[in-house]
Amino acid sequence: MLAYCFLALRVAILAANLFAIVIALTAWAVRRRRISPFNRWAAIVRRWGDPFVRATERRLLSSGGDPSTAPWWLLGTTLVGGLLLLSLAQWVVQAGFTVRAAAESGPVEMIALAVNVAYDVVVLALVLRVLGSWFGIGRWTRWMRPAYQLTDWIVQPLSRLIPPLGMIDVSPLIAWLLLWMVRGLVVYVVLRA
Repeated sequence: MLAYCFLALRVAILAANLFAIVIALTAWAVRRRRISPFNRWAAIVRRWGDPFVRATERRLLSSGGDPSTAPWWLLGTTLVGGLLLLSLAQWVVQAGFTVRAAAESGPVEMIALAVNVAYDVVVLALVLRVLGSWFGIGRWTRWMRPAYQLTDWIVQPLSRLIPPLGMIDVSPLIAWLLLWMVRGLVVYVVLRA
């Protein structure tokens, strides 16, 4: 049953990607005057694809982008979104099997699983924090605030203790190493008990 659900999801994502490719290539061909905008093919593609292209154009205009690139943005969004959706679906299924196996193994395995999940969440927040600083995304933006709230308890004390190396702040890396060691120690102690 699960295999059929994944197959259906993959087919739907493939169909959406093929649809976006057709829209992008047709828009490119019309713009380059390879085909006429009044061509029957262009009219069919425009009729089916315009709702998606117009929504992408509105988003591009609101963010200061070029609306003529909307078909290519639609294609990129469809490709990346499809990959993310497949990855998320696989992660959810794997997480479900992991929780089920830990629950069947007893409370010690559940504690070890909780420690590992907490570690993964904090490390993901550390990675987001570092990537956000590389791209100049401030700590008070809506998307970065949770990452800073999850990691300030360990990064800020380390930042006060360890000076930056030139322009590079190594405190998130040191925090990750400390978390990695503590997680290994806690899981080892819990599983040995």
